[in-house]
Amino acid sequence: MNQSCNSQTTAKSVNGWHGKLNLVYAHRQGGTQLIFDRNQAPLKVQRPFYPEGQEVCHSVILHTAGGVVGGDRLSYHLHLQPNAQALITTAAAGKIYRSNGMTARQTIEIKVDAGACLEWIPQETIVFNSALYRQDIRVELATNASYFSWEITRFGRSARGEKFLQGEWRSNTEIWQQGKPLWIDRQWVPGSEEIFHSPHGLAGQPVVGSLVYIGQEVSSEIVEKARNLWQFPIPHSPLPIPHHQIGVSRLEHGFLCRYRGSSTAEVRHWFIGVWQLLRMSFLNRGNCIPRVWQI
Repeated sequence: MNQSCNSQTTAKSVNGWHGKLNLVYAHRQGGTQLIFDRNQAPLKVQRPFYPEGQEVCHSVILHTAGGVVGGDRLSYHLHLQPNAQALITTAAAGKIYRSNGMTARQTIEIKVDAGACLEWIPQETIVFNSALYRQDIRVELATNASYFSWEITRFGRSARGEKFLQGEWRSNTEIWQQGKPLWIDRQWVPGSEEIFHSPHGLAGQPVVGSLVYIGQEVSSEIVEKARNLWQFPIPHSPLPIPHHQIGVSRLEHGFLCRYRGSSTAEVRHWFIGVWQLLRMSFLNRGNCIPRVWQI
């Protein structure tokens, strides 16, 4: 039986929003259903839809406050029961506003049971200058479970000439399987002129991206195909070639892509191509771009 609970009246405090979202997906009657949905403002999920048929449940998460400020606490609990298949994205780019002195935090706990597959592909995050933000993601995978995700971050509203010269951004991701760490990634970008221009920091580029897939062993052929999918300028784009850097590496039972450059559009274009390659190679799925991205 589906369950839903909304508790928005107590979500806002003097120290910011304390949003929560708890979603559980189950494989039933030949398809995947969202069987449990409990939310607390400003987080909520739209009604599921099935552009690929009943097997894969597509969900879109909404952040109704429009952006994250210092003191906000956002918590996600996502659980895919055995053989469930879900694709989860966000309705819009995330915005982390300049801080009032307090740190904004986002915690994401994900559990993927045997035979299940989660595609967690949020839209990009824009970190304003002087923001203080920390994100922690922990993924627990059962045997024969699959997980695909990306994170795209723009530091500063660069279209306005803004750089990330004050504040702090941290992103910690851990993927475990039966007590064994499969991938642990800790990133820290303190806002400063030195870090912004350092080759060991942002190298003068405002956009970074990471894409990770864990599920099956990836052949060198797939890795080479992922590298060859990189192309810039984007077809029909008038933008000049920037000083970008990309990389593709094999992981145990998966692989990793990295990007550092100046364009959200180009990293999205590449990541979508890699994602579609993995879908065809390992999930036997076709090209299905979430409709919310096309608005």
